[in-house]
Amino acid sequence: MTGDAADTFAPHPSRQPSDAPDGRGGGLAGRLSGAAGALLGCLTALAGLLYFAVAGALLGAFLLWPHTRARARALLVTGARRLTTVERWRRSVFFHDRFPEHRASDQQVLRYLASRTYAGLLCAVVAGLLVFGLVLAGLLATGVARSTLSWQELLTQVVLGSVLLFLDVQGLYSLAALDARLARACFGPDERELLERRIGELAASRAAVVRAVDSERRRVERDLHDGVQQRLVALAMLLGRARRARDAGQADALLAQAHKESGEVLAELREVAWRVYPTALDSLGLREALGGVAERCALPVRVAYDVSGPLPQSVETAAYFVVSESVTNAAKHSGARSVLVSVARSGGILTVRVHDDGTGGADPEGSGLAGLRGRVAAIDGMLDLRSPVGGPTTVTAELPCV
Repeated sequence: MTGDAADTFAPHPSRQPSDAPDGRGGGLAGRLSGAAGALLGCLTALAGLLYFAVAGALLGAFLLWPHTRARARALLVTGARRLTTVERWRRSVFFHDRFPEHRASDQQVLRYLASRTYAGLLCAVVAGLLVFGLVLAGLLATGVARSTLSWQELLTQVVLGSVLLFLDVQGLYSLAALDARLARACFGPDERELLERRIGELAASRAAVVRAVDSERRRVERDLHDGVQQRLVALAMLLGRARRARDAGQADALLAQAHKESGEVLAELREVAWRVYPTALDSLGLREALGGVAERCALPVRVAYDVSGPLPQSVETAAYFVVSESVTNAAKHSGARSVLVSVARSGGILTVRVHDDGTGGADPEGSGLAGLRGRVAAIDGMLDLRSPVGGPTTVTAELPCV
């Protein structure tokens, strides 16, 4: 595939921290990791408190004086950014959050560090109360074992302890959710920025679809004008020569040639129609339509199809054209001896992979797959091309099925 290439689309954003306290995933290991991260957060909150205390003592007067305020604020923010870097590392390691490339403003950094310090210290207090409650529970159990408590005192202590334990645990969960929201607000784009990005993606996708439709129309017109139309003109000329022929043998030869030409015209017209939209998708499904692509290709094409259940029509159409365009390019440009097509569904993603053993070297900026890029982008899919010089070439499309 040296003439065409597909750009890479990555519509799937990096994972944001969840509002749930266990946003890193379930299981005992995840809960232990989260508990360790929360305890470390208490220590980093103490570091933040010390930083604000020391920085306030050293820079407070300079922050009040207008002539030195900008410089003092810059120094304050520099130290705050280093502490927020530690917080980002803590969220990534212990909670497995992945944040997009986003540089928070100075105001966001200071607001986050102040809020995180307050929340972390409050979490330390709540955790300390929980430990204190466990110690009291141990003393209560000891008193019960020694029979030094009456049943009225025991009932009162159990009810009061249960209520306090419930409130303590709920407080820890709420503080863990607050920690996640604070991290998302600082390290990830806010809701407005996410909305603006999504609007930009939709606008780009719409423009790509419009370009793809125009490109497809031009290609159909070119195929009809340069291919089918020229063959029909040649067929008309053969029939005219046959009608004017005086020798019966010559007329039969011309009619035989015209009959052959009509068959080739029908085959080319059928090929043009398949490139516009394969009717086999509606009648037979994606698997049989891909089998038709393999039969029409001049190269040996092996299709591995591992999909259970129906697929959305838009996904089937995009998958078909990914395979059809890639196989056609491999046959025309790559010098390949064989092509392997694999289609598999995992969860809500349909993965289509076309691999050929050609010479590679496809140009990632080529325009031959512009229509294909538009189709994949229109359904929020991802298209990736790997074609090193010397081969092989692999085209991979991930299409969401939801």
